[in-house]
Amino acid sequence: MSQNLPAATVRTRVRVPLRFGDGYTVDAEMVTFHGLVDGAEHLAVVLGDPAAADVPLVRLHSECLTGDVFGSARCDCGPQLREAVERIAATGGYLLYLRQEGRGIGLYNKLDAYALQDDGLDTYAANAALGLPEDARDYSAAAQMLAALDADRIRLLSNNPDKAEQLAALGVDIAERVPTDAHVTASNLRYLRAKVEHTRHTIQLAELAG
Repeated sequence: MSQNLPAATVRTRVRVPLRFGDGYTVDAEMVTFHGLVDGAEHLAVVLGDPAAADVPLVRLHSECLTGDVFGSARCDCGPQLREAVERIAATGGYLLYLRQEGRGIGLYNKLDAYALQDDGLDTYAANAALGLPEDARDYSAAAQMLAALDADRIRLLSNNPDKAEQLAALGVDIAERVPTDAHVTASNLRYLRAKVEHTRHTIQLAELAG
């Protein structure tokens, strides 16, 4: 880990059985931390047996109340969370649930941006119109969490190159970046295209044309 980051330590570990709306269930261990640089209550979800994996599979999932909890079809966050849990449980690894709603701008600002998207702006232009960054997320706390879990070398489950670049700069060894599926709805197609065009997400546009 970068010498500029202080070490975080594990605060609590607790077993939690997970159940999703489609009936999928899995036992998980949830881990909290002391000393995260941003002071937020980020959570690590341990799935499967990370110690048995050659290199643990890791997903950095930014909190999305509308998608994760209410099933909003305007984004792909809920389906990505569901996919990640099952894939990580199958191989062993960690899902880091990061409290970075709306790519770091917060819930109210995200909903303000939605209103501007309804007027024709894409997700990134809407943030800019509000005087906010396209993506305000910083993954320093995620690097601290991985170090506290002794996960210095990982397979990163992500379509977002910025996550891999930030983690690598923070001293995390990315053995492989593993793409997630494309979770397309009529309501999120424009959003997914903007991810590809603005921030180089590795989603195949051909998959989004159907």
